[in-house]
Amino acid sequence: KRMSLLIDNAPKSVNIDGAEVEINSDFRTAILFEQMMFDEDFPEHLKIANALQLFYPVLPNNLNEAVDKLIWFYSCGKDRKESSSKQSEGGRCYDFEYDDGYIYAAFMQQYGIDLESIEYLHWWKFNALFKSLTNDCEIVKIMGYRTMKISSKMSASERQFYSKMKRLHALPKSQSENKKISEIEKMLIKK
Repeated sequence: KRMSLLIDNAPKSVNIDGAEVEINSDFRTAILFEQMMFDEDFPEHLKIANALQLFYPVLPNNLNEAVDKLIWFYSCGKDRKESSSKQSEGGRCYDFEYDDGYIYAAFMQQYGIDLESIEYLHWWKFNALFKSLTNDCEIVKIMGYRTMKISSKMSASERQFYSKMKRLHALPKSQSENKKISEIEKMLIKK
Protein backbone atom coordinates (compact mmCIF):
# COMPACT_ATOMS: atom_id res chain seq x y z
CA LYS A 1 0.00 0.00 0.00
CA ARG A 2 1.31 3.45 -0.93
CA MET A 3 1.38 5.73 2.10
CA SER A 4 0.42 9.39 2.04
CA LEU A 5 1.62 12.01 4.50
CA LEU A 6 -1.69 13.78 3.94
CA ILE A 7 -3.94 10.97 5.21
CA ASP A 8 -1.69 8.45 6.98
CA ASN A 9 0.52 8.88 10.02
CA ALA A 10 4.20 8.64 9.13
CA PRO A 11 5.14 5.12 10.27
CA LYS A 12 7.38 4.42 13.23
CA SER A 13 7.18 0.69 12.65
CA VAL A 14 6.98 -1.74 9.74
CA ASN A 15 5.10 -5.02 9.40
CA ILE A 16 7.42 -8.02 9.19
CA ASP A 17 5.92 -11.52 9.21
CA GLY A 18 2.62 -10.12 10.50
CA ALA A 19 4.17 -8.30 13.46
CA GLU A 20 4.80 -4.57 13.91
CA VAL A 21 8.53 -3.97 14.30
CA GLU A 22 9.83 -0.61 15.53
CA ILE A 23 12.02 1.28 13.05
CA ASN A 24 14.27 4.25 13.86
CA SER A 25 12.31 6.89 11.97
CA ASP A 26 14.29 10.05 12.78
CA PHE A 27 15.81 11.82 9.78
CA ARG A 28 19.32 11.43 11.21
CA THR A 29 19.10 7.64 10.86
CA ALA A 30 18.23 7.88 7.17
CA ILE A 31 21.00 10.43 6.58
CA LEU A 32 23.56 8.14 8.25
CA PHE A 33 22.23 5.27 6.12
CA GLU A 34 22.56 7.27 2.90
CA GLN A 35 26.07 8.43 3.78
CA MET A 36 27.12 4.84 4.48
CA MET A 37 25.58 3.50 1.27
CA PHE A 38 27.37 6.08 -0.88
CA ASP A 39 30.68 5.72 0.96
CA GLU A 40 32.88 3.82 -1.48
CA ASP A 41 35.46 3.27 1.26
CA PHE A 42 32.96 1.51 3.53
CA PRO A 43 33.22 -2.28 2.98
CA GLU A 44 30.32 -3.44 0.78
CA HIS A 45 29.87 -6.68 2.72
CA LEU A 46 29.16 -4.74 5.94
CA LYS A 47 26.63 -2.26 4.56
CA ILE A 48 23.50 -4.42 4.89
CA ALA A 49 24.31 -5.56 8.43
CA ASN A 50 25.06 -1.99 9.52
CA ALA A 51 21.91 -0.68 7.82
CA LEU A 52 19.78 -3.22 9.69
CA GLN A 53 21.39 -2.27 13.01
CA LEU A 54 20.91 1.41 12.23
CA PHE A 55 17.18 1.15 11.49
CA TYR A 56 16.01 -1.61 13.83
CA PRO A 57 16.40 -1.25 17.61
CA VAL A 58 15.55 -4.99 17.78
CA LEU A 59 16.69 -7.00 14.78
CA PRO A 60 13.83 -8.99 13.20
CA ASN A 61 14.26 -12.71 12.45
CA ASN A 62 13.31 -12.40 8.76
CA LEU A 63 16.27 -10.37 7.52
CA ASN A 64 15.22 -10.45 3.85
CA GLU A 65 11.87 -8.87 4.65
CA ALA A 66 13.59 -6.48 7.08
CA VAL A 67 15.82 -5.26 4.23
CA ASP A 68 12.81 -4.85 1.90
CA LYS A 69 10.92 -2.85 4.57
CA LEU A 70 14.02 -0.75 5.30
CA ILE A 71 14.23 0.20 1.61
CA TRP A 72 10.48 0.88 1.54
CA PHE A 73 10.84 3.11 4.61
CA TYR A 74 13.90 4.94 3.28
CA SER A 75 11.98 5.52 0.00
CA CYS A 76 9.20 7.16 2.04
CA GLY A 77 6.71 4.47 1.07
CA LYS A 78 7.11 5.33 -2.60
CA ASP A 79 8.02 3.18 -5.54
CA ARG A 80 11.79 3.11 -6.08
CA LYS A 81 11.32 4.85 -9.44
CA GLU A 82 9.41 7.69 -7.75
CA SER A 83 11.95 8.13 -4.96
CA SER A 84 14.99 8.34 -7.22
CA SER A 85 14.06 11.78 -8.55
CA LYS A 86 16.79 13.40 -6.41
CA GLN A 87 19.41 11.36 -8.23
CA SER A 88 19.93 12.80 -11.67
CA GLU A 89 21.43 10.86 -14.53
CA GLY A 90 24.48 13.09 -14.19
CA GLY A 91 25.09 11.82 -10.66
CA ARG A 92 24.22 12.96 -7.18
CA CYS A 93 23.15 16.57 -6.79
CA TYR A 94 23.65 16.79 -3.01
CA ASP A 95 25.61 15.11 -0.26
CA PHE A 96 24.38 15.32 3.31
CA GLU A 97 27.91 15.41 4.70
CA TYR A 98 29.46 17.83 2.20
CA ASP A 99 26.37 20.09 1.98
CA ASP A 100 25.43 19.97 5.66
CA GLY A 101 25.80 23.72 6.24
CA TYR A 102 23.75 24.65 3.19
CA ILE A 103 20.98 22.18 4.13
CA TYR A 104 21.00 23.35 7.75
CA ALA A 105 20.77 27.00 6.65
CA ALA A 106 17.99 26.24 4.16
CA PHE A 107 15.81 24.61 6.85
CA MET A 108 16.41 27.59 9.16
CA GLN A 109 15.75 30.09 6.36
CA GLN A 110 12.63 28.54 4.92
CA TYR A 111 11.01 26.67 7.82
CA GLY A 112 12.61 28.08 10.97
CA ILE A 113 13.70 24.53 11.86
CA ASP A 114 17.02 24.14 13.64
CA LEU A 115 18.07 20.68 12.48
CA GLU A 116 20.79 20.52 15.11
CA SER A 117 18.60 21.12 18.14
CA ILE A 118 15.33 19.55 17.00
CA GLU A 119 14.91 16.38 19.05
CA TYR A 120 13.00 14.43 16.43
CA LEU A 121 11.83 14.90 12.86
CA HIS A 122 10.42 11.94 10.97
CA TRP A 123 12.48 11.01 7.88
CA TRP A 124 9.45 11.25 5.59
CA LYS A 125 8.64 14.75 6.82
CA PHE A 126 12.29 15.84 6.53
CA ASN A 127 12.40 14.43 3.00
CA ALA A 128 9.20 16.24 1.98
CA LEU A 129 10.57 19.52 3.36
CA PHE A 130 13.96 18.98 1.70
CA LYS A 131 12.39 18.31 -1.71
CA SER A 132 10.24 21.43 -1.32
CA LEU A 133 13.00 23.92 -0.60
CA THR A 134 12.56 26.97 -2.81
CA ASN A 135 15.03 28.58 -5.21
CA ASP A 136 15.75 31.22 -2.56
CA CYS A 137 17.86 28.65 -0.71
CA GLU A 138 21.52 28.39 -1.68
CA ILE A 139 21.44 24.56 -1.63
CA VAL A 140 18.72 24.56 -4.29
CA LYS A 141 20.82 26.84 -6.50
CA ILE A 142 23.86 24.61 -5.97
CA MET A 143 21.90 21.44 -6.82
CA GLY A 144 20.71 23.23 -9.94
CA TYR A 145 24.29 24.02 -10.97
CA ARG A 146 25.35 20.42 -10.37
CA THR A 147 22.59 19.05 -12.58
CA MET A 148 22.63 21.79 -15.23
CA LYS A 149 23.03 20.41 -18.73
CA ILE A 150 25.28 22.77 -20.63
CA SER A 151 24.18 22.92 -24.23
CA SER A 152 25.16 24.64 -27.44
CA LYS A 153 21.83 26.51 -27.31
CA MET A 154 23.24 28.60 -24.46
CA SER A 155 25.22 31.73 -25.14
CA ALA A 156 28.99 31.52 -24.71
CA SER A 157 28.79 33.55 -21.49
CA GLU A 158 26.05 31.25 -20.09
CA ARG A 159 28.09 28.14 -20.91
CA GLN A 160 31.14 29.73 -19.27
CA PHE A 161 29.15 30.75 -16.17
CA TYR A 162 27.46 27.35 -15.69
CA SER A 163 30.71 25.47 -16.34
CA LYS A 164 32.39 27.57 -13.66
CA MET A 165 29.49 27.01 -11.22
CA LYS A 166 29.56 23.24 -11.89
CA ARG A 167 33.29 23.14 -11.08
CA LEU A 168 32.96 25.45 -8.08
CA HIS A 169 30.12 23.43 -6.52
CA ALA A 170 31.11 19.93 -7.64
CA LEU A 171 30.84 17.26 -4.98
CA PRO A 172 34.24 16.01 -3.87
CA LYS A 173 35.47 12.78 -5.35
CA SER A 174 35.42 9.78 -3.04
CA GLN A 175 38.58 9.00 -1.12
CA SER A 176 39.09 5.85 -3.17
CA GLU A 177 38.80 7.92 -6.37
CA ASN A 178 41.25 10.45 -4.94
CA LYS A 179 43.64 7.59 -4.07
CA LYS A 180 43.45 6.31 -7.67
CA ILE A 181 44.19 9.80 -9.02
CA SER A 182 47.03 10.22 -6.53
CA GLU A 183 48.56 6.89 -7.62
CA ILE A 184 48.29 7.88 -11.29
CA GLU A 185 49.94 11.24 -10.52
CA LYS A 186 52.79 9.46 -8.71
CA MET A 187 53.33 7.17 -11.68
CA LEU A 188 53.32 10.11 -14.08
CA ILE A 189 55.79 12.10 -11.98
CA LYS A 190 58.25 9.17 -11.98
CA LYS A 191 58.40 9.16 -15.78
